[in-house]
Amino acid sequence: MRRLLTTLVFLLVVLVAGLSALVLLVNPNDFRAYMVRQVEIRSGYQLHLAGPLRWHVWPQLSILSGRMSLTAPGADQPLVRADNMRLDVALLPLLSHQLKVQQVMLKGAVIELTPQTEERRPKDAPIGPATGSPVGEERGWSFDIAQLKVADSVLVFQHDGDEQITVRDINLQMEQNDSKQARIELSSRVNRDQRDLNLSLAATLDASQYPRQLTATISKLDYQLKGADLPPQGIMGSGTFIARWLEAQRRLELNQLRLTANDSDLQGNASVVLEEKPQWAIDLRATKLDLDGLVAANPVAANGKALQHAQSTLPRPVIAAGIDDTSYQNLRAFNARVNIAAANVRWRGLEFTDVQSRITNEYGLLTVAELAGKFGSGSMSLPGVLDARNQKPQLNFSPKIEDVEIGPILSAFNYPIALSGLLSMKGDFSGDRLNAEAFRRSWQGAASITMANTRMQGMNFQQLIQQAVTRSNGDVQAQETYDNVTTLDSFSAQAALNNGDLTLNNMAGKSSMLDLTGQGTLNLVDRQCDTRFNVTVLGGWQGDGRLIEVLKSTPIPLRVYGPWQKLNYSLQVDQALRKQLQGEAKRRLNDWLEKHKDSGKSKEVKELLNQL
Repeated sequence: MRRLLTTLVFLLVVLVAGLSALVLLVNPNDFRAYMVRQVEIRSGYQLHLAGPLRWHVWPQLSILSGRMSLTAPGADQPLVRADNMRLDVALLPLLSHQLKVQQVMLKGAVIELTPQTEERRPKDAPIGPATGSPVGEERGWSFDIAQLKVADSVLVFQHDGDEQITVRDINLQMEQNDSKQARIELSSRVNRDQRDLNLSLAATLDASQYPRQLTATISKLDYQLKGADLPPQGIMGSGTFIARWLEAQRRLELNQLRLTANDSDLQGNASVVLEEKPQWAIDLRATKLDLDGLVAANPVAANGKALQHAQSTLPRPVIAAGIDDTSYQNLRAFNARVNIAAANVRWRGLEFTDVQSRITNEYGLLTVAELAGKFGSGSMSLPGVLDARNQKPQLNFSPKIEDVEIGPILSAFNYPIALSGLLSMKGDFSGDRLNAEAFRRSWQGAASITMANTRMQGMNFQQLIQQAVTRSNGDVQAQETYDNVTTLDSFSAQAALNNGDLTLNNMAGKSSMLDLTGQGTLNLVDRQCDTRFNVTVLGGWQGDGRLIEVLKSTPIPLRVYGPWQKLNYSLQVDQALRKQLQGEAKRRLNDWLEKHKDSGKSKEVKELLNQL
């Protein structure tokens, strides 16, 4: 044991003595000019080191510098600035006058990718021959970096003319082997427009074919987004994908993409060709897509009650909202082909299944070739076109609905109409903005509507008419019913929408108890209605058989009007019965005249007809 301890102490003394001798004998400032020259030869960038270089021995042999900056040729501002830089170097190469940098560490760095830091060639600069090996490169020196570490740093990113984006709290660890394959760990935070994005990732980078091709495998990506115009709980999730950059095609590919966002998931592939106007291609599928959990608006349940969040959502400030986006001018800046399929989609509290979409954009002409899904036992399809190539956008959609339950849809859009039934519709509509409020106020169009098994709560047409008849005539009675519902087996109408006014023409409905026709107008903005029906009650009568037969064939005028939440009605039972009786009397007198033309009483009968 004593011999082992003696050996360890001896080795420690030798190591300390060797490092001390190295610090005393080798001046790190001897490498300053070499490092500056090598950076310029290999990249063209200008490295500036402020202050003297000094050794740092423990726990790693390192060279420390003061302020440093790295500037692109012709740039107005440095690309990288840092308060200090540490170069971890290998000991043995120093003995042979070689500088082998094992790790470069920047702390408190500011990296600016802006137009001011871009490389600029002087206007009168000559164009040199094709580059070969660097001329004048010193032999006998070597330069190698195996690891890069960036801590507590900032990245400023800005395209020419675009808004500046700042990425804070960057912590990067990169290790590279001789085959130009690297392992990367990164965490950072982005704050913009009162939104905070925190993300961390682990990836492997293959740069063996760089600059022709660069491939990164993202094995772990975690993120959390909170702030304005987002759900109170924010959006968080994880993902994995393989990213590949192809320099010749200027193409970025995202393959084997798997991404989660709250309760939603996405899988598939995406790519973009970075031309002057990018070319996007996206093909995604989802098992579950919960849009209510990804947007700030309060979702509405099927019972019509809004689902309240635990806290209110913070709106974005006006200055952060940017320019008015209702002209959809950003669609002119790219070309895209998007296919998205989802097994289950939740939107405004509505549950859709087997949703398919095929969308293309050609520099402002967005075509929805397919947007279809199933809702309950029915189906919905919403193909259309959004043309944003002119200053004023134009939208045209042709919805087709088959056997869809109407009640949950009315509740989802906060319409206080207690109506249920299976809706089928086919129509064409146009407008200038794509949202529910614009549809209420400024859209136009027409559609044919049919409904089956319709129930309207709050007003029983049969009961209203029968009660009015029994009050005015004691010869008939009606079956007592306490069900305040109008039920129709079938209903049809022609609808026309014009800037908030929905006109219903040729309304016709039928059941075993009712037969009705009518027309009317619904004001979608003020939520007012004015509808006029002619209702024939076919059943539920008791009493005088002759009067009942008259009632079964007499349409009773019924007007329903007022606010949707407090409807009013008016009936004209007496006038309708009087007209019916007058008509029946005229018919019988005309029949008598036809049979008794030569009778002496025919003149008196004609005078009576003229009075009716």
